[in-house]
Amino acid sequence: FSGGSVPHSPRQFKQFGWSVTFCGHEDYEGIEKAITAKTKAVYCESIANPGGLVIDLERLADIAHRHGLPLIVDNTTATPYLTRPFEHGADIVVHSATKGLGGHGNAMGGFIVEKGDFDWAASGKFPIISEPCDSYHGMRMYETFGKDGPVAEMLGTKGKAGISFVITARVLGLRDMGMCISPFNAFLISMGMETLPLRMQKHCDNALAVAKFLEKHEKVSWVRYAGLGGSNFDLHQKYCPKGAGALFTFGLKGGYEAGKQLVDSVKMISLVANLGDSRTLVAHPASMMHAQLSEEQRREAGAETETIRLSVGIEEPEDIIADLRQALDGAPRSAL
Repeated sequence: FSGGSVPHSPRQFKQFGWSVTFCGHEDYEGIEKAITAKTKAVYCESIANPGGLVIDLERLADIAHRHGLPLIVDNTTATPYLTRPFEHGADIVVHSATKGLGGHGNAMGGFIVEKGDFDWAASGKFPIISEPCDSYHGMRMYETFGKDGPVAEMLGTKGKAGISFVITARVLGLRDMGMCISPFNAFLISMGMETLPLRMQKHCDNALAVAKFLEKHEKVSWVRYAGLGGSNFDLHQKYCPKGAGALFTFGLKGGYEAGKQLVDSVKMISLVANLGDSRTLVAHPASMMHAQLSEEQRREAGAETETIRLSVGIEEPEDIIADLRQALDGAPRSAL
């Protein structure tokens, strides 16, 4: 999650009456224990920001479904080219379309995609979807738009897939709160999606080449990228065999000051807190997106003091490596 997830959740979510319980991505026992009678969903990323960790979606889906809950997957970093969460048990997929889908850092938008076969009425936990809605003369959204309803029959998907969640999000959430993408942003994102397969494969190939370079550099203490092997490699091969994505982190031996100096020393690479752009972007989370967190919280998020986050673009890999090399090699050894 982004650096704002931790401070955002207890403050703004609380205003809506929501609460969030954070668990380690491999703490499956802890995740199951954290589920209570009030829990409404299990939420994760497919490839996690900032460290590029690949998440075991099927295990999380099994836990969620045992408790009658939907699994919601943020597929922003992976995009559908690398990972298709519905094939691994997800019920809802969300994207920041500003990132890999649009691909050019020039438009803001987000998507909600529903698989359509989750039973929103069975548990009684989702009355907004399952019970009569006064705004629409007593209509039950799930009964009308769910997989067994008349709309699914009209669409030819009866018994298989419905659209009750996204319809509810649109006719209630969007209506009441107004978060509607602009037509021009929608156009730009749609155009970007046409080249998604070409861009994502180049992103992945470049990221692997850059990660291999950094892994061998004397001023780099560690690199976290599933494509390099290690404990996360098997999940990478299972869920995103075409590539491990454009996003990864590495640590500098010089710590906090070394991180700040590196991001200020790159020339071609852009110092921007975005990801999934056609251009290579760099960030120092501890002094930027994760600056509001404590050091312990940053460690838990994979954004330690010495961490640099790279979103590798589609430039020639030799050019990306050359810029990183000059930034690393040009800094005093006392800093790096």
